[in-house]
Amino acid sequence: MQTGENEQALRKIIDFTRLLSIAILIIHFYLVCYGAFQEIKLTHKIVDYILLPLSRMAVFRSVTFAKLSALLLLVVSLIGSKGKRDDKIRPKTIITYCVTGLLIYFFSNYVLRLPWLYIAGTAFGYLFFMTGGGLLFRMLKLKLDGDIFNKENETFPQEERLLENEYSINLPAKYHLKGKERNSWINFINPFRGTLVGGSPGAGKSYFVIRHIITQHIRKGFSMLIYDFKYDDLSRIAYNALREHGGRSFYVINFENIMHRSNPLEPDTMLDITDAMESARTIMMGLNREWIKKQGDFFVESPINFVTALIWFLKKYEGGRYCTLPHVIELSLVDYKDLFAVLSNEPEIEVLINPFISALKNEAFEQLEGQIASAKISLARLSSPQLYYVLSGNDFSLDINNPSEPKVVCLVNNPQKSQVYGAVLSLYINRINKLVNRKHQQKCSLIFDEFPTIYFNGIDNLIATARSNKVAVTLAVQDYSQLKKDYGREQAEVIMNIVGNIICGQVTGDTAKQLSERFGKINQPKESVSINSSDTSVSRSTQLDYAIPASKIAGLSSGEFVGMVADDPTNKIALKTFHCQIQNDHGAIKLEEDLYQKIPEARKHDINGISLTYTRIKADVKQIVGSLTSDLNIVNND
Repeated sequence: MQTGENEQALRKIIDFTRLLSIAILIIHFYLVCYGAFQEIKLTHKIVDYILLPLSRMAVFRSVTFAKLSALLLLVVSLIGSKGKRDDKIRPKTIITYCVTGLLIYFFSNYVLRLPWLYIAGTAFGYLFFMTGGGLLFRMLKLKLDGDIFNKENETFPQEERLLENEYSINLPAKYHLKGKERNSWINFINPFRGTLVGGSPGAGKSYFVIRHIITQHIRKGFSMLIYDFKYDDLSRIAYNALREHGGRSFYVINFENIMHRSNPLEPDTMLDITDAMESARTIMMGLNREWIKKQGDFFVESPINFVTALIWFLKKYEGGRYCTLPHVIELSLVDYKDLFAVLSNEPEIEVLINPFISALKNEAFEQLEGQIASAKISLARLSSPQLYYVLSGNDFSLDINNPSEPKVVCLVNNPQKSQVYGAVLSLYINRINKLVNRKHQQKCSLIFDEFPTIYFNGIDNLIATARSNKVAVTLAVQDYSQLKKDYGREQAEVIMNIVGNIICGQVTGDTAKQLSERFGKINQPKESVSINSSDTSVSRSTQLDYAIPASKIAGLSSGEFVGMVADDPTNKIALKTFHCQIQNDHGAIKLEEDLYQKIPEARKHDINGISLTYTRIKADVKQIVGSLTSDLNIVNND
């Protein structure tokens, strides 16, 4: 009634239409089978007087036309009929009734000479078709059974344009939209806003994402730092990409299969004592990851100040010729009395060593051991000939984005020795960070695989400030909980929230929930059904729901990624969020890898040279201590 229609009148019209259909069929039977009715005396003069003239009407001129007319009126009546809808009615049942009815209805023409068989066949066909048609218009087609995981409603438009510039990373992909597969592109057109690559082991971080970042940035002329946790997975890709495009030098820091040497405490790069303090903090936090959550404690800051004093003393002594981490380690092992006598020669570190000297003079040996022993014990873990040899060399400088000498540097770790090597590599990264984040340098890409295995002090500041200096930072992590465990909750949240680009494979728990909330909600159609004894009602509505729920992120396949890209003022992207399958040409990649050349050895393994370097560094420290203590004794005697 709300539509202005008279439902009772409509029902009467429908009933009349169906009655007219049946009437046409009965009249047709009477006219066609008149002889049969006459034999059993079912004719009457009055009926004949009324019906026989009707035989001259166009409807009854042929058997087929009369039957089609009756069938057409039946279909019209069925379309307008209303009945209780039922979701249990199946299309197969409807088709069976309708097809069987039509076949019997029309093929009964062949038995027209057998009147009663013809009438029975046509009537049965008519009833079968009417039953099937009634089921057709009562069938309730719901989407509830066809999409039990709500996949279709959670699809959304994604960026299908290729947006490329001199800095961008572009990954081809495919995505689904309303049941159709479409081509798309993941366009990291502004990698300088930071990129976070997430995913559990086997999600495809390296194969589908990081390898393309390396090859595309090398092709576009970036200098590069790569932290290769599992050598030579990423180093081999970088080396062979560099062979093709050239223009930069290639170096590898590897403590087991020694290739190149470099001094992370190069004195020319440390401008003031704060540089020494940051280096000391990096190496100590890297060796004692639990200290990250205890920064500010007395027995955490004391060892850091102690190592800072050692570094700055060697930086100032004889122009820094002995300023290397191996010399710092050996100097820390010197007897307290001689050590503090030596350090006292440098006035700039007096404020750092004063608490230690006071403890020594007051014979507070337990306190002194507590302040220094943790530093000595931690540094002693780095005392090995191979580490000393690599850390005391000078094959290349760490200003990797120097326009006059751009470099691609790979820092190699070993999963079995990740804590020890990671601490030293953290020192390299800390020093490189200071040197690359400057103006008027070449564009640079810093890529960290398994980022939580190193300690990067100030990563948030680098991402926040390096954009203007054309430094692109890529962090690969497995899970937010892993980052939280190694960096602490506050720092982990900062890292997760400060990056502009994020691409993530399968993750679970808090990581999936955070990402789902980050990607936001979309308008999704909802359908509900209410069935009672007399009626079936279907209500449809729309509501905002998560575009990519946490459960979907937890169930992503390998190579399937979700994420969000950042744009820049000159190239706006309206569709930033994506959920797609990255398309790798597996055959082409395999062919390319088969043609890869092995990274050549930079030097032959010289066991004697390594041993001599180890011995020389110990002798250097003894010479430094001996010369300064002897000079001090001479002064005291005078």
